Amino acid sequence: MRVTLIVLGVLVGALIVSWGWTMFGPGGRGSRREGKHVVRVQVLNGSGEPGVGTRVAAYLREGGFQVTDVRNADRNDYFATFIIARRSDLSLADEVSHYLGGPPLVRQEWSSELADVSVLVGSDRSRLQLEP
Repeated sequence: MRVTLIVLGVLVGALIVSWGWTMFGPGGRGSRREGKHVVRVQVLNGSGEPGVGTRVAAYLREGGFQVTDVRNADRNDYFATFIIARRSDLSLADEVSHYLGGPPLVRQEWSSELADVSVLVGSDRSRLQLEP
């Protein structure tokens, strides 16, 4: 019983350290992991709050992403923010997601040259990492 508690304590400690390193370490939120290539991003505001898409686009530009389009989404009642991978290679969408603090990824490929990744901003926008 005592050995089990020790092992459990070590496991919990390791998880806390891992989380801390991910959030606050050198490659934490608000930094690009690779940044050596152009990532074209479309920003869609589905939150219902005016100006949110523009703020997200400005933050992405500060991070070196090429924002190609900012507009309202097809609806303004999206609850969750998510990243849409527009190419079969998910690495570009994963880089945008990491930079914004980890919103979930969805794959929806298209043949347009407008963007490699779309960011659909929902009403949970306060969860986004919009400051370095």
